[in-house]
Amino acid sequence: MIEGLGVQDLLLIIAFTLAIVFTYKTLVEKDLVKAVVYSAGQAIAYGLAFIVLMAPDLALAYVAVGVGIYSALFLLVISRTERYEEV
Repeated sequence: MIEGLGVQDLLLIIAFTLAIVFTYKTLVEKDLVKAVVYSAGQAIAYGLAFIVLMAPDLALAYVAVGVGIYSALFLLVISRTERYEEV
């Protein structure tokens, strides 16, 4: 089963595993700033998957929006509210 996997397949497995881990960490984190950082990591992992899938235009757009615009917007909103989520 493993013999048929190529380098591209392994990179996709790593990228999607990282994305799942970052998504989980984003959902369970109580510190909202850390949650934004984990969300940016998830966007980078999906961007890596798009690069492996040979879609560099999607990768650049997803990383620019997911890491740049969303993170900046969320950090602006968090700065105007409480940093830690209440239980």
